[in-house]
Amino acid sequence: MVETAKKILDWSEVWALLIPLSVLLIKRKQPSFFKPIIIYLWLALIMNLLIDVGYIYKTRVPDWIYPNNYLYNIHSIVRFICFSSFFIKLNQPFRRGVKKALPPISLVIIIINFFFENFFRVDSFSSHLLAFESALLLFYCLLYYLYKIHEENTTDKRPPDFWVVMGLSIYVVFNFIYFLSYTTLLERKHVHFVVVMWNFHNLTYIILCIFIAKAFYATRYR
Repeated sequence: MVETAKKILDWSEVWALLIPLSVLLIKRKQPSFFKPIIIYLWLALIMNLLIDVGYIYKTRVPDWIYPNNYLYNIHSIVRFICFSSFFIKLNQPFRRGVKKALPPISLVIIIINFFFENFFRVDSFSSHLLAFESALLLFYCLLYYLYKIHEENTTDKRPPDFWVVMGLSIYVVFNFIYFLSYTTLLERKHVHFVVVMWNFHNLTYIILCIFIAKAFYATRYR
């Protein structure tokens, strides 16, 4: 029973994405600001499928699938680009210039980072990259909440985009410290702790996908 639950959780980065994608079959017409999120879901499905196949089958798959840590690095960059585009497309006037400036500045920093952290490192994904991405997305979330607090004459306190931001907030708040310390924990041989915490990472990813599904379902478009 425990082993079965573990296998289900191991594949959660794939099947969790099917939750919001299934809602899209029912509610196909979505606001334009959800387009980057939809693109992310499809790209994430492909990357996570490759990641999980590589992790589970290891030596029985091609070398470019396993070791697969570079795919986590690519996924992190894709996630940041898509979600930052989502926040920009919301077109909220609060700190609009900052939101637009962050992606190009961040990409330069990411490129510089890989002079210090090998993009194709075998034993770990880029801890700094994933932590940096989480911090930036959390900053976007905080700007969103600050705007909502100061927004006047709001009739809908919880529009569809709110649920995306809520799910993303839960994901990045929990995982920021974990991502930041991931490589250090491995180097200090705390492998069991890393594995246990990854299960919690998967749970927060499921929560993120559920909230995205709720956002799609909550839209007024038919």
